[in-house]
Amino acid sequence: MPVVGSSSLITVTALLPAVLLLLITLGVAVAWLGRLGHAKAVLTACLRAALQLGAVSALITWAVNHAGAVAGFILLMYAVAAFTAGRRITRGPRAWWAAVPVAAGLLPVLIILVAGGVVAVNGIVLIPVTGIVLGGCMTATALAGRRALDELRVRRGEVEAALALGLLPREAALEICRPAASQALLPALDQTRTVGLVTLPGAFVGMLLGGAGPIEAGVVQLVVLVSLLAAEVVATLVTTELVARGVFTDAGGQIEG
Repeated sequence: MPVVGSSSLITVTALLPAVLLLLITLGVAVAWLGRLGHAKAVLTACLRAALQLGAVSALITWAVNHAGAVAGFILLMYAVAAFTAGRRITRGPRAWWAAVPVAAGLLPVLIILVAGGVVAVNGIVLIPVTGIVLGGCMTATALAGRRALDELRVRRGEVEAALALGLLPREAALEICRPAASQALLPALDQTRTVGLVTLPGAFVGMLLGGAGPIEAGVVQLVVLVSLLAAEVVATLVTTELVARGVFTDAGGQIEG
């Protein structure tokens, strides 16, 4: 059976399409049989991933050699991340407030990495690093926003009690929603704590497969994990503040399932 790219993490064989189809079917079937309510979402997410990765693979080689294309690609990634996080928090124009915590988490991390000379200012490095950090900010913003709003709705009586005691609306909301919103950091914290013991993340494995030594690969992965955690902390804090100020709910926003 022909094998392509056997030196990579994934061996590309003639059976790869069948394997992918089986994995997608497994996810969809379990979600449907278990009545998790996301069977269609699992299918569409997998199909979108295939199409989007195909498009990126076709464009990335050209884009990394043109400064304007690099900037445009990063802005596109940012817009999609903000939109995705926002629509998980609320509906309507208020969802675009998610762009604030996503940017707040991304910008200081990129500035520190570039200013410190850790990340080179060229497309082949900047695009993937930005994408990794953006992904973390997107997830943290969505989780923090959803959990904070859920907590405020369930514990509305406690918010009103705090207001009756003389707290300002923002302070009362923060007292209730901040602990729940901070749980958005648990995935990043667990990933950072257990790296090398439970998982060997993609950057580490990719560097090793690319010919780098274990020390160099470890340093790269450490930079990625620390950058992700710092960005997600900032994104979670800003998201919690926005929820407490009511920017996601003033227009009657509802959490989208």
